[in-house]
Amino acid sequence: IIRLVRSIYMKIFYLIFFFILGTVIGSFLCVVGLRLPKNIDFVKGKSRCDACGHELHFYELIPIFSYIFLRGRCLKCHQKIDSIIPISEILGGLLFSTAYYLFGFSYNLVIALLIAALFIIIVTTDVTYYIIPDEIIITFSILFLIVEFLSGGIKNVGMHLLTGILLFIIMYLIMLLGEKLFKKESLGGGDVKLLFLFGLVLDPLLGIFTIFLGSLIALPISIFILYKEKNNMIPFGPFLLLAFMLIYYSGITSEQIINLLI
Repeated sequence: IIRLVRSIYMKIFYLIFFFILGTVIGSFLCVVGLRLPKNIDFVKGKSRCDACGHELHFYELIPIFSYIFLRGRCLKCHQKIDSIIPISEILGGLLFSTAYYLFGFSYNLVIALLIAALFIIIVTTDVTYYIIPDEIIITFSILFLIVEFLSGGIKNVGMHLLTGILLFIIMYLIMLLGEKLFKKESLGGGDVKLLFLFGLVLDPLLGIFTIFLGSLIALPISIFILYKEKNNMIPFGPFLLLAFMLIYYSGITSEQIINLLI
């Protein structure tokens, strides 16, 4: 009984730890996502209000709570703080703690945390600026490859690189087909490059299924946005990332998908 209680206690402790860690990292990644496309330095110097330049105190930087206490406004100029910041903090906390709950301490946990981080930063850049910076793709590609090498060696890295190239080509052909059918840009270059990134984690069939699932999730939401806001620019990256995350976190395999289709 004592061992069981201790095990439950440690599980709860690590869930809380990963939630807090996720909120902190989510906050940082959101700032990176907001500043990187504008070439604003996010490494050097202290955090400041983007509107008035007010240097933020430590109590203005506490994830989630600072936004609540400040009522969503800068302490000095009272400009509204972008709501994507607390959303990213909450998302980070939930995704990080979920990753630990599902995978425990393992290489899969590291991959899951990287996917969560990638989701937060790309949602920020794609929703705000409709772009996915190459710096993000390159950085996370390197990180995924390092984990794949540590978990399965150079052969594992080679197989995933080939899968990434294959998925990139498939998505590129889909982009060309869309441009031919609709006589305009149907996908952004960042969306195509994302599939290379997915191939560094998934096998070919799961990568293709990611495109299908991402499109399925995007369809009703895109129709609603088009109807509500009359906006014909819909960022596809977040939907692809959501599908990628759902597939990896669920642990579904290619064999299970084939069995569902047969």
